[in-house]
Amino acid sequence: MADVGREVTDWLVAEGRLLADPVALVDGFCHRLIAAGLPLQRVRIGQSITHPLLTAWGVVWTTARGGEDFVIDRKVLLTSTFLGSPYEAVLVSRRPLRRALTALGPGDHTIFHELAEAGGTDYLAVPIVYGNATVQVASFVTDRPSGFTGDEAALLERLRHPLAAAMEPTAMRRSAASLLRTYLGVGPADRVAEGAIRRGDVVAVDAAILFVDMRGFTALSERLSSAAVLQVLDRYFETVAQAIVDRGGDVLKFLGDGVLAIFPVEQAGSAAAACDAAVSAVRAIRRGLADGAGAEPLAVATALHLGPVLYGNIGSPDRLDFTVLGPAVNLTSRLEGLAKQLDRPTVCSDAFRQAWDGAAEPLGAHPIRGLAEPQPVFAIAV
Repeated sequence: MADVGREVTDWLVAEGRLLADPVALVDGFCHRLIAAGLPLQRVRIGQSITHPLLTAWGVVWTTARGGEDFVIDRKVLLTSTFLGSPYEAVLVSRRPLRRALTALGPGDHTIFHELAEAGGTDYLAVPIVYGNATVQVASFVTDRPSGFTGDEAALLERLRHPLAAAMEPTAMRRSAASLLRTYLGVGPADRVAEGAIRRGDVVAVDAAILFVDMRGFTALSERLSSAAVLQVLDRYFETVAQAIVDRGGDVLKFLGDGVLAIFPVEQAGSAAAACDAAVSAVRAIRRGLADGAGAEPLAVATALHLGPVLYGNIGSPDRLDFTVLGPAVNLTSRLEGLAKQLDRPTVCSDAFRQAWDGAAEPLGAHPIRGLAEPQPVFAIAV
């Protein structure tokens, strides 16, 4: 076993650590143990993640299917799937846990029973400690009738340290990407991760620009408690953001009860496609907010424009914001104010109307603050 431990350790800290794919890393780790004679049936390596909706991700490997990744919803932490489980026990104690699966009783956790029904005979879970003091869990199951030998179990416990060294870079990259996407949005996060981190590091892009603003928010906030207002805002922003992201847009700003988003032309394939995606998002937003599912229906005013924007890092040397700016953004903001004044749910500019394939109703030319000439404005029925 000592030679096996050295060989697997050398691979983990040299080659495995450099693999960008955690599934490939776990797959290589398991195959090397199998080749050395360890009777593995199933290996599961869980990783905590900094994410508003998820609590963990990881890789599960079986002899039948190989490696597959998984994610775990944060709500699971409040259920019996986690509470009282061997995962919770190892996380709390930071100590290995071993359990024979051949003589289980009604008091044993359902996880043990499920593994036994799948043919498992012996279970070992070990803590994997990272440099930031967080604890992850790796579990190993065998289907050998006699279970793991003492030497095999000791080897798996020793390998948890080089396994941590190999898995930690991948885990840190995923957590960093998760945080960037949570706070910046998918498109900006990907650009920042690729190195767009300097002030003034901006690019000019053509995009369909969307402003969304909730109607009646002031009256709503005066009528409801603070907790109820936050629930309304959470539902509102979730509906708006999901509709935009699902159609290829980037949510760039939450401005009070407003949302700024863009649909890049290059990404959509054409100006018409970007405009169509933006209109489709508006329709989805209205449907989602009108269908309260027991909650109060919400109304919004929306404005659409098509034009060039500067997209990238703006701010002070040590405090940057990834956003868009330019006359096209300002015009869209002014149009959103006009939508309220004209009592129209959705208005657009002439540039948007010309690029979009749908029908728009002329509302005449209106003065726009910051522009010398009145601008034609159109209403879109959505």
